Amino acid sequence: MDRLDAMRVLLAVVDNGSLSAAARALHAPLPTVSRKISELEAHLGVSLITRTSRKALLTQAGEGYARAAREILGRVEEAERHASGEYLAPKGDLTMTAPIVFGRLHVLPVITDFLKTYPDINIRLALSDRSISLADEHMDVGLRISDLTEQHLIAQRLGSVRRTLYASPDYLARHPQPAHPRDLSAHDCVAFEGILSAENWTFWEGKHDISTSIRPRLSVNTAEAAVDAAIAGVGITRVMSYQARRAVEDGLLVPLLEAFELPAAPVHLVYLPQAILPLKLRVFLDFAAPRLRAVLR
Repeated sequence: MDRLDAMRVLLAVVDNGSLSAAARALHAPLPTVSRKISELEAHLGVSLITRTSRKALLTQAGEGYARAAREILGRVEEAERHASGEYLAPKGDLTMTAPIVFGRLHVLPVITDFLKTYPDINIRLALSDRSISLADEHMDVGLRISDLTEQHLIAQRLGSVRRTLYASPDYLARHPQPAHPRDLSAHDCVAFEGILSAENWTFWEGKHDISTSIRPRLSVNTAEAAVDAAIAGVGITRVMSYQARRAVEDGLLVPLLEAFELPAAPVHLVYLPQAILPLKLRVFLDFAAPRLRAVLR
């Protein structure tokens, strides 16, 4: 039995939650994963995991062994990196996912600077407004704009963004500026269906949320289209603050009802737990995180 290989299989089961998920992550047949765990348990003379129909749980002995295995494998990988010279020159391929507009406006410039600094690293950036599974899509790192629901991910907090109403100066010259969310029922609106309902918008007043019916003159499915329509004076729109930031700075849009905004949405860089981070990922996190935090101030 290759004990190092058996340790890697055990940690794959721990990190992925079940034997079947570990088999998919390792690109190995499920019977092979099950056999290696059984051989390791027979070698040690203890049960390491408790198998259920849906997931695998570590026993008390398994918890201690998994901690030791993670440390041992980390030391082995670190020694291999030193021997191969990876510590001297980070290299390899990285894959990343991010929301479309934030990715284009803020992540892509960071990546282009990173590629100039680290010529031996290549990056594939997948822009999508759906939450891509890092494990299923084989992604190294993701940027999330939402409360985190994937508890198994390691997260670095970058900041937060707000959901804000905007209108053009031209529109506000032709319509009275709303003072309360209930005033929106008398206004033309541009609904961005990627964030909110096309018929109701929710706000925060005091310690309670309130729902307001809106009258969409136009409904679109991208933030860019919503911002462009609001700039053209079609009506009031609601998007993430970063999506309208440039238009506000250029005087093309004016924020409205900021006192009634919902709590800000947190922004994180997330990645899968590993015995030791690949150097290419570590240097990217160290490079990108402070630059993205500066954007979100």
